[in-house]
Amino acid sequence: MASNHRTNEHRAAPLEISLGEVMQLAACYPPRMSDQLVALRLFVRIARTRSFSRAAKEERLSQPTASRMMTALEEQLGVSLLARSTRAVTLTDAGETYLERVGEILQALDEANQAVRSSGELRGTLRVGASAIFASRVIVQSLPSFLRAHPSLRIDIAVDDRRQKLLEEGIDMVVRFGALADSSAVSRRIASWPIVLAAAPSYLEEHGTPRRPEDLAAHRVIMAGPLAKDAKWVFRAGRERVAVEVDGALTIGASDVALNATLAGHGIVAATGLALAPAIASGDLTRLLPRWSLGDAAAHALFPGRSPKPAARAFTDHLVREIAAHHTWATPPSTKSSVPVT
Repeated sequence: MASNHRTNEHRAAPLEISLGEVMQLAACYPPRMSDQLVALRLFVRIARTRSFSRAAKEERLSQPTASRMMTALEEQLGVSLLARSTRAVTLTDAGETYLERVGEILQALDEANQAVRSSGELRGTLRVGASAIFASRVIVQSLPSFLRAHPSLRIDIAVDDRRQKLLEEGIDMVVRFGALADSSAVSRRIASWPIVLAAAPSYLEEHGTPRRPEDLAAHRVIMAGPLAKDAKWVFRAGRERVAVEVDGALTIGASDVALNATLAGHGIVAATGLALAPAIASGDLTRLLPRWSLGDAAAHALFPGRSPKPAARAFTDHLVREIAAHHTWATPPSTKSSVPVT
């Protein structure tokens, strides 16, 4: 049974789709409602997978049938939605616009179906995006209790340190650190971790241990995590503020690879407590300049469209509780409000 846990999360604005718009969309498809839904879902699946064959397989259609349905749809609309080539399928400008509208309609339908189920049990597939560190340290550890509560729900974890495109990649929620840029998404802060400095004992034995922020100018620094693009690091201790230009001889885009490079003694890294806490606790890494603060890195859950799907909202609630209970370096959010990303 789904949890009845209530949050202070603000309700998103209702989906503003008129009956006329729905009827116009319906006119573009074969007369049966089931055929209409198949065509809608097929288009969204093609747009997200960039493959006719994969989309057709996932929707349990033959590839020729899928191709005919999309051709008929484009003829009815009088525009090209998909640009086809031998290598890939991409969206036209009209297809991008259509994907956003159709995605909202299907999401609204899924939410309506969920709302009227008497059991309230979460079903279907929840696709979650996250970095390798967050997926391994938080999501995987939180899954057993969540799946026990929702045995009919499937979880698909898309692990990638780059910033996934929510609508195009079919991601229901993604967890990101740092600045948010998806203007069409809704976000919710789930926790924050301090940004800390650390290095391997082997590196410190060879190069010495920095005692003040200024000492970093003479050290090798691994550029990764929340400060990867900042050549100047700003430290604070009480009223004292020190800005240091760092030598980023090594830049790594993947957080787990950066952690391994630090463990191997390649330099000093500034990363979240989430990434570094286990290695610091075990002694594999040494925390540096603990009196000085580099600030915090906030983690947000982002959702495409105007309202999170029920499974995404429930899993976010679960993550917030699990982080608060098991991650001593984390600071829980002060509120649980959902706000548009600006």
